[in-house]
Amino acid sequence: MTHDLDTGRTFEALPPVRGGAFATSRWGRAWLQALEDTALDGEQVRAGRRHARAGAVGAVSVRPGRVTALVRDRDGSPYRADVMVQQLAQDDWDRFMDLVAGRAEHLAALLDRDLPPHLAEDAAAAGVDLLPGIGDLEPECTCGAWDHCAHTAALCHQVARLLDQDPFVLLLLRGHGEREVLDELQARSAARTAGPAAKVPAGVPAREVFARHRRTATLPAPPPLVDASGRAPALSGDRPAPPGLDVAALEFLAADAARRARLLLAEALSPGHDRTPVPAPLTVREDAVRLAANGAPGVVTDRLAAVCGGEHAGLERSVRAWRFGGPAALSVLEEEWTPEPGVLAQAHDRLAAAWEGDGQPPRLHGAGNRWTAAGTDVQLRYGRDGRWWPYRREGSLWEPAGPGGRDPAAVLAGTLAEG
Repeated sequence: MTHDLDTGRTFEALPPVRGGAFATSRWGRAWLQALEDTALDGEQVRAGRRHARAGAVGAVSVRPGRVTALVRDRDGSPYRADVMVQQLAQDDWDRFMDLVAGRAEHLAALLDRDLPPHLAEDAAAAGVDLLPGIGDLEPECTCGAWDHCAHTAALCHQVARLLDQDPFVLLLLRGHGEREVLDELQARSAARTAGPAAKVPAGVPAREVFARHRRTATLPAPPPLVDASGRAPALSGDRPAPPGLDVAALEFLAADAARRARLLLAEALSPGHDRTPVPAPLTVREDAVRLAANGAPGVVTDRLAAVCGGEHAGLERSVRAWRFGGPAALSVLEEEWTPEPGVLAQAHDRLAAAWEGDGQPPRLHGAGNRWTAAGTDVQLRYGRDGRWWPYRREGSLWEPAGPGGRDPAAVLAGTLAEG
């Protein structure tokens, strides 16, 4: 249960938890990964996990840029723990809102109070970091520690549980509450539907309008032949289409080209773009799967299936993987390889730490980069990107079951919990 408090929210204390990892969602796992990458003392992180498991974290207050809670030590002494996160700059927020409003799947998901996992990758491509990284979780505690202590680590573990339940908590920490986000998205969606005359809602200060004009006036190319949402113009008319021309397919390809162009432009204009590694170009097969994942119409899907071996079932399986993580996820679906010998040992160590005090974790058995959790229908695959990808047995096939993560314990626990 939560309570609204001005621009923040207060979450009642969560009950103790036993077994498995704390975070099961992409958002929660990224939060804990940022904690582990930032904290200098791993023992404090483990102590914080034990505190959180025992229910030592009180009500959690979340507001833009800060999360706060009272955390009781083993002797019962209370400490106020705070963790600060950088809020998004207005330009970053505008790019993020433009990205969401311009992608039908993102817009539909957020209006339905859901944050799809791949939204983080699309936002990062546009120069907006939703997920925290190394050094982004700044601690502050009345115990006097200057780095993450057991109390701030416990608070971070509790926040990961909150993110599992409601990923909009992350947007609030980045500076914007759920109601504000949804209202702005609805307004932008309505403006795009109504046309250019409705682009600027009533009540916007003139200085903001002129500021927007100055930003767009510096673009190096003339306006494209599609509107700002990335939709292609309708190609149907009074005259019948020439023989062999599928109008719906052509409209889909034009819309896809416009959408990709907008993402590339947003990435090129984002701060620090010159320091961002250039991604490898997609292969023909990867691009075929990408098009299918974006909702290609029937005639296009038939041709894409031919590129992928001629079977629609195989294409659907590839699309499922793609939606969890793009080229990296597709590579894990198709490629078997052998990682360095220490990778499996490190995975077992992570599992043992996550299940600390709650029995033995599932053992991983397998070969190469594919390891099955003993006694389950869950498999972890290690990708060349250093992430673990969950798979679940469905009949005779292993099917992609979720996005990848760098913590095998979190990925495994999340997949087992969903089963």
